[in-house]
Amino acid sequence: MKTVEEIKAAIEAAVPSASVEIVQNPAPSAQHSLLLKAETAVAVAKFLRDDAELALDFLSNVTGVDWPDKEITEKVKVTKMVTKTVEGTEQQVEETVEETRKRVEPGYLEVVYHLYSMTKKHGPVVFRMRTGNRADDVKLPSMTPVWRSAEYQEREVFDLYGVEFVGHPDLRRILMWEGFKDHPMRRDYVEPDDFEYEPTAHDEVLKRAQAHQAAAAAAAEGQKGAAQ
Repeated sequence: MKTVEEIKAAIEAAVPSASVEIVQNPAPSAQHSLLLKAETAVAVAKFLRDDAELALDFLSNVTGVDWPDKEITEKVKVTKMVTKTVEGTEQQVEETVEETRKRVEPGYLEVVYHLYSMTKKHGPVVFRMRTGNRADDVKLPSMTPVWRSAEYQEREVFDLYGVEFVGHPDLRRILMWEGFKDHPMRRDYVEPDDFEYEPTAHDEVLKRAQAHQAAAAAAAEGQKGAAQ
């Protein structure tokens, strides 16, 4: 099978508008992947499936990843005017100093696809797509029109991470119920504490549930007193 560098070159030759980046995997497996732009991802996917040499006709796995905002601390060198005493006289002179600065790198959601060729008996080839952010720019093209096996797996990523797959034939929750709020696999997801079923054996969750119930009872009592 072609190397990931050769596959990248083949994609860019077949789909000139495609922008492909190799994402290095430092693990011993060295299973590097291809980062695709959403705008050309479907065209690239069709090429990977239909190319006679690659023939990646089987999509085995679709995985979601949540990358929250990340605060980065870095040291930068800046030139400042500082006051110094030179031969008994205070003067303004330029001096290069090192400052520690913090910046926030915006987060995003990522979807990873693993492809194999049943015809050629090779794989995997891994490609990924990333959303613009984690809030209001979470749309990516669905791969279901290219590989039908993406249908249920993309529904799971939609349900648990919140990625909206454009072109999916039946995009709805698959594990959580309709009307469920939020996405349980997001790293900032906060699980509920207003359990209505039997008390859980997990002490920490039980304590939160009891505190929630006590607060609700106190609020109800307050409303009752105000009405009297």
